Amino acid sequence: MPTNFKKESLKKESLKKVSSSISKNSVLLGIFALVTTALLAFTAELTKEPITKAEREAQQRALFEIVPRTRHNNDLLSDTIKVSESAWAGLGLKSGGDIYVARHTDETIAVIIPAIAPDGYSGDIRLIVGVNADGTIAGVRVIDHKETPGLGDKIELKKNPWIIGFDGLSAQSPTPSHWKVKKDGGDFDQFAGATITPRAVVNQVRRVLEFVDAHRDELFKKNDAVSGEIQ
Repeated sequence: MPTNFKKESLKKESLKKVSSSISKNSVLLGIFALVTTALLAFTAELTKEPITKAEREAQQRALFEIVPRTRHNNDLLSDTIKVSESAWAGLGLKSGGDIYVARHTDETIAVIIPAIAPDGYSGDIRLIVGVNADGTIAGVRVIDHKETPGLGDKIELKKNPWIIGFDGLSAQSPTPSHWKVKKDGGDFDQFAGATITPRAVVNQVRRVLEFVDAHRDELFKKNDAVSGEIQ
């Protein structure tokens, strides 16, 4: 009996030590989690402003490639026209968004419209399309895509000058029936081994021009310092 009692006591003492150890480890883990969370929150707050500034500068660079500073005297990123979800028909966007307005004094000289070509070879192709007040294209840039390197990625300006071929064109030049790649009977070059990608971009740029024609009065208002909304 004494031997069994001693064994039982040792067993209970051992269980107490294990339980105490687990409790201490739990407390330490809890403190570690709190400290880590606090550090992450502090780091996020510390880097929030630099990241926002970097994103803004990147946006500005893309917009300035289409409408250079010399052509306008307003802040492109803050001077926008909001477009409701219902008005985005044809632009490929899943929700409403902002059109950037370039003004010189009180006159709107161009608008820069975001769009998505949903029929790229590897998925969505995100674009911005600048359209001048006279209906001609100020420029087109691809913002994001997943097209095949060495083939479809030639839609990027840094890879190929193809995208510059849209500059100066309009909904009527070339004629509507020629707003296609050459393989489909149109005027636009396709890439060797990659027709789907340029076809998707050409079709989407044409849709943007159609959108501009449909909303010209709202997009090119004069003496309109405060942007409105297209429903």
